[in-house]
Parts: sequence; C-alpha cells; structure tokens
Amino acid sequence: MTTAATATPPAGDTRQIVPPEDRYATELAFLAAHDTGPRPPGWRLTPHAVVTFVMGSAGEPLALPADAEAPGGLPRRLVIEQKFVGERALVERCVITLAGERGLLLVGEPGTAKSLLSELLAAAVCGTSALTVQGTAGTTEDQLKYGWKYALLLAQGPSRTALVPSPVLSAMTTGAVARVEEITRCLPEVQDALVSLLSERRVAVPELAGGPDAQLHAAPGFALIATANLRDKGVSEMSAALKRRFNFETVGPIADLDTETALVRRQARAAVERTGARYGVDDTVLEVLVTAFRELRGGRTAEGWEVERPSTVMSTAEAVSVATALGLATAYFPAGRDPLRLLPGHLLGVVRKDDPADAARLLGYWDGAVRRRAEAGATTWRTLWDLRAVLED
Repeated sequence: MTTAATATPPAGDTRQIVPPEDRYATELAFLAAHDTGPRPPGWRLTPHAVVTFVMGSAGEPLALPADAEAPGGLPRRLVIEQKFVGERALVERCVITLAGERGLLLVGEPGTAKSLLSELLAAAVCGTSALTVQGTAGTTEDQLKYGWKYALLLAQGPSRTALVPSPVLSAMTTGAVARVEEITRCLPEVQDALVSLLSERRVAVPELAGGPDAQLHAAPGFALIATANLRDKGVSEMSAALKRRFNFETVGPIADLDTETALVRRQARAAVERTGARYGVDDTVLEVLVTAFRELRGGRTAEGWEVERPSTVMSTAEAVSVATALGLATAYFPAGRDPLRLLPGHLLGVVRKDDPADAARLLGYWDGAVRRRAEAGATTWRTLWDLRAVLED
C-alpha cells in the first residue's frame, strides 16, 4: 500500500486539507529549478523530478546547480519529503504512462492511497490536482464533457461563451492532467463518453457545428488519471473498449510491518496535533494495532496461523483512523484512558462496517492468535485477551 506521509500546511492556512500543489509549493518550485532535463510537452517537471517529488530524496538534500538561479527566495538545498509509501517502480510506470499521454487507471482496495497518488502526480506534472470529477451513480456525461449556461444559451444561442467545460475538457484544452475518481461507480454509458475522448483526443460540440469551436482538441500534455475500487459494491464493469484506453496499475497494501507502523504513527500524531492536543499512544499499542490489521487483512499471522478474513477492508487508512481515535481519546479524556484497553472496541467498530457476521471473525482472531500469544507470555497480548468480553457485547 501506500499512503501519505505527514506534511505541515502552509502557515496561516485554514483549510482542513491543503492540495499538494499548495502544501508542497516550495518543493515543486525547487525541483523545477533543480532538474532542467527534457520534459514532455506541457510538463512543469521532468519525469525524474516527478518521481522524486512523490517518493522523496531519501533524506538527502538536493542542491541546485551552481549556475542555476533560486527564484523567489528558494533555498539552494532542500530535502524532498516522501509523500507516498510504496514501490518506486510503480510510480515510475505511472509517470511513463502519463508521459506517453496514455490514460492511467489506479486500481486496488479502498484505503490504499490511489487518490493521493493521482493528486501528487497531477500536481507535479501540471501544477494542479483540482481538475477532478467524482464518479458516482449520478455522474452525467455533461460532467465529463461540457454543459451550458442556460440563461446565456437562451438569450444568445449556442456559443463558446455559453459553454461550461467539465474539468476533463478544461484539462484537455489547457494541456493539463484530469482526474476521475471512482470511475467504476459511473454508469457504463457515462464511462464510455471517455472512449472517443481518449482515442481521438477531441470533443465534438454538435451545437456549434459549422464554426471553429465545433471540435475542441486536446493540447499537448493532456492526460487522464482514473481510480477504481474494484472490490466495492455497486460498481459498473468497464467496457473492453474503455479498458484498452488505460494502462492499469494496482496499488497494493504496504508490505513491511515497521514501515506501516511508522506511517500510522506519523499520520495519527499529525491528526491529533492539528487539534492542539499531544499524541499519547505509545509504540507498543501501535504495533499491536497494525499487526492485528495486517493479519486480519492477509488471513495469516506472522507465526503462520490461519486467520479468517473479515469482509471489511482492513486498510492502512482505517488503521490510521483507529490510531487517531485512540490518540484523541487519551488527549481529551485522560483519566483512566489506557489506549490498549480501548483498542478492541475500535477494532469491532471497523469490522462491523460491511457485515455484522465479521464480529464473529474478529472474535475468532481473539480466540486464536490473541489467546496463543497470551499463553506464550506476551504481556500486551495477555491484556487484550483479558478484554475479550468487549467483543461479545
């Protein structure tokens, strides 16, 4: 998997979520000055610099070339923060797809940071991640192509001035990156509006037939990134024609326990500290939390014991939410609040989201892995075993 690293919003920013093009504006400007190699048409950074922006500089400061200016008071040396935890090869393949002006489809289970990766790529390539359509069952073809200012349309008739471009059409005509979130939640006939757009690289406007705006063409640099949670209920199967217009990349869970634990710690601490409170969940609790999530997700413990997997997606994003909740509980209700004793109740809340029967699967995990570790003398797991009754309420 994959998810975001912690970042500090710009000073004085009152937005809960700051777009990456604003949050990391200094890094983007620095990388544009640092790497002056060849860039695909319309790109603000080189492909190599885009990957560096997403994956970071491994803690090492990058230095501007001696003959390069530092515009706008940029530092001459800067460490690029890692923003996405995942395989570098995956990010490189994504960048190559966009450089070739192919559609990029990021697929995987919920909570694996597909949207985050699409935002970071769009911000690095064209400077904005805002040209986005959120796919739902109510998404219409107009939201992927264009609509009209109806008062102006009635008063003056069809014209380019009366046309309201969709985010996708705006990206096309300006050579930017468009994003379609949850594309498989759109109805099949709406999805297929993208087929001609991605193959012919133009949008026909029949209402303007006979004039110069009858067809609106894609400018160099236009690309489209879509995401899909193929496991979710209520999705619509993509047509073969649309699938051929995309390169598919699967974003999977984080492979390493320590890496996932560190990421959960960073994000949960940042979320709690944004409220002005101190994060008070120790590493032992976080390691147990992440271990439980990983074992329930994978269906097997570190010792090799089989575990019945719940139908709920036990994603890293959910683990961050639980770790944040534990941190907030101990910050706001400190008296007698042991975060380890709160953990079973929060885990039960997660697994019950999709299927009430998953509560029995969590109880089976307690009767198996948790009990065996408790009997082996693990103090933390013994405490959890003693809390088994919480899962029976």
